Amino acid sequence: MDRQLTPRPTPSTDPESSGNRVYDIVLVGGGSAGCVLAARLTEHPDLHVLLLEAGTAASGLPDTVAFPPAWPALGATEANWGDTTVPQNDGSHSARPGPRIALPRGRGVGGSSAINAMVFARGHHTSYDRWADHGAKGWAFDDLLPYFQRTETAVSGAPGRGSSGPLTVGPMTDPNEVLLACLAGAVEAGQRRASDISGGLEEGFAPVDLNIVGGRRQSAADAYLTPVLDRPNLDVVTGATAHRLLFEGERCVGVEFGVQGRVHTARAAREVVLTAGSLGSAQLLLRSGIGPERELREAGVELFHALPGVGRNLHDHPLVNLVHRTRRTVPPAHGNHGEIIGLLRSAPELDGPDLQIIFIDVPFPNPVAQVDNGFTIGVSPMLPFSRGTLKITSADPYAAPVIDPAYFTDERDVKAVLSGIAVARDIARSSVLSSWGVEEIAPGTDLTDRESLGRYARTVFQSYCHPVGTCALGEDEVSVVDSALRVRGLAGLRVADGSVIPSIPSNNTNATVYAIAERAAALLRDAA
Repeated sequence: MDRQLTPRPTPSTDPESSGNRVYDIVLVGGGSAGCVLAARLTEHPDLHVLLLEAGTAASGLPDTVAFPPAWPALGATEANWGDTTVPQNDGSHSARPGPRIALPRGRGVGGSSAINAMVFARGHHTSYDRWADHGAKGWAFDDLLPYFQRTETAVSGAPGRGSSGPLTVGPMTDPNEVLLACLAGAVEAGQRRASDISGGLEEGFAPVDLNIVGGRRQSAADAYLTPVLDRPNLDVVTGATAHRLLFEGERCVGVEFGVQGRVHTARAAREVVLTAGSLGSAQLLLRSGIGPERELREAGVELFHALPGVGRNLHDHPLVNLVHRTRRTVPPAHGNHGEIIGLLRSAPELDGPDLQIIFIDVPFPNPVAQVDNGFTIGVSPMLPFSRGTLKITSADPYAAPVIDPAYFTDERDVKAVLSGIAVARDIARSSVLSSWGVEEIAPGTDLTDRESLGRYARTVFQSYCHPVGTCALGEDEVSVVDSALRVRGLAGLRVADGSVIPSIPSNNTNATVYAIAERAAALLRDAA
């Protein structure tokens, strides 16, 4: 990729002046979806937009954000909100609590696209079929395809890919040597070699597209927001924590937000759009009295509009890592570490892939064993059945949410991981990897029975950082937004981010969030 990025800081509009204006649309959340919507909506000069972001401006993010191999350390910086889950069920039925899982989430303009691992891949087309289970209309893969294409300039030029979008995406031109060996090992083990694993049409193993341009991260802010900051019809306020939504009757007319201890109000003549992600958007609805009546009452929040699905249906991709030591020295990383993935079926009778295997050119830290030189094979169930919740404890906008993805509470997710571990071990035993002197350190080759491997999966895993579903899309009583992303039963209010995903796609989620936001922009323009 030869295009160079020239980052510049994101200016912040004075919250006093923004609070004195009436905007057409107020966006709450400056992550991937918020950046897309701010850019697309303000293409129309008569549409005035305010973007509120609780985190910092781009200039306030660590310099290491732009350096692709540095992303694992960003979770320990102020660019991450620092969320953790409640103790998870480890399946032991003991009184001892299971692990708390860190759930990194971007804190600043660009959101999680500024701290994630930069994988840009559509889910396999079959995984979007589930979006209609609750009555969602017009959200199948083919419906989303024009919006996927609108986001990207895919250097591969593969069929069905975009050629003129803001994001320049493509695989590493020179993947790490150990990852290429893993890819060759997968093929030797009988896995299919795919040509474009990011396009949503193939199964198998291949280098995956990345948001890396000229050796630097390309976040949503880089691609969408920064180039349009000088538009006179766009204001951006950072450090702005949304307290609650404001209503006149059943119409949302604005947002109350705080900046440096002072409370401000932003009014929207047309619509307020929540783009704060699966955790932030649901929290704001709940703090505003929109959600399950009993849970709001327990949190001391007065009910405004009963909507039982808010905060429900939370699910995520857990990632179980097999850590390997090698005698041969693994070359230093210059990409995102995880440059090659595979999509496969845990059982042949399935109608599409439900597992991802990712090759990582560093030995991920693991409580079972520490390795100085080696690599990791990650296994993740792409279509998890487990479902959890997000709740609030009060109306305090600065209180941490109670996050329970309920990982591995459905035994089918464990079963899928065990299938993936078997494939990963076949790959590690391939002759092409034998010259690397590979030794599995965690969980260790002495763990072979299903019970022990299942316990490892439940207790030694991490979040793949893809939480979705807390404001699910559909047309039934458990849906939060309808097929046009409007909050059910209310006017002037939509949600347009990963929280509306009713069933997680079978790949990393950021590309899907971009497509949702592109479609939301089209819906809003049509409504205007």
